[in-house]
Amino acid sequence: SRLIIVVERCTNDHNYSAILRTVEALGVATVYMIDPPDELNQRRLHHIFARNATEWITVRDFETVEDCVACCRKQGYKLWVTDLSQAAEALDLSPDPSKPLRIPDKIALVFGTEAVGASNYILEQADKRVYLPLRGFADSLNLSVSTALVTQALFFLDPSLIGAMSEGERKDMRKAWFTKLAQQRLLTSKQKKDRKILGAKMKKCETLNKRIQDDPDYYIQPGEQKKLDEWSSYQRELESIEALIDPVKVQIAVQEWIDNPPVPLTDLRRADTHRVCFVGKNTRHMHKEHW
Repeated sequence: SRLIIVVERCTNDHNYSAILRTVEALGVATVYMIDPPDELNQRRLHHIFARNATEWITVRDFETVEDCVACCRKQGYKLWVTDLSQAAEALDLSPDPSKPLRIPDKIALVFGTEAVGASNYILEQADKRVYLPLRGFADSLNLSVSTALVTQALFFLDPSLIGAMSEGERKDMRKAWFTKLAQQRLLTSKQKKDRKILGAKMKKCETLNKRIQDDPDYYIQPGEQKKLDEWSSYQRELESIEALIDPVKVQIAVQEWIDNPPVPLTDLRRADTHRVCFVGKNTRHMHKEHW
């Protein structure tokens, strides 16, 4: 919790997905998104592209940069904003020993939009502007690549950032994650699939209903009316599945693991025989001569 990532006005949906996947893989637990574009409302697809990283991180949206900065200040974070101006200081991985770079206790590492970088407001609010020294002729990096390299650079410069959280935070995180994992074990594959489908249908009904309320002259198509008519049945079916997840049963199942957690997994390399799990059978068949 010492390090959070702030992304201001990301305009590319692939960058959005890549950022979430990257920061989760590096061990960052929280991402603040400032004014994400409308097309990012299809979060389900982006979560798939991000390898379900959002299952394990907190993503919070802010409509304005002022709201996000105020939230960071309230929580005691120093704003380190990535920038390419002459005011920026280098995150040099081979620093001058006589000029050590002091890492704050709590950092909000800010990345701006793809086209022009961070806004003037957040640059003015920055406690420090930073950049990663480059060696080639390209003067900047793709947003998601920049997020990966600069975040990793901070971990190199201050290894104590890795896993930095209080024992209370760690216990709360275990409780939330172990409970989520246990809930997944209580449903069959079909029930999980039905639950996801019903949730998507409910979301569409809610969106349609809001559209109708906002526009009194909105013409409801027959197919849309059918969805609205079945809204209550979707709700009942979803509630019947949710009822199978007994909170008491789940809490009993995970309490032992919360109190006596397993040893962390540190070697995430895969055996070669497992590589086939990540490729569909059609892809294997298509490239069978070279596979």
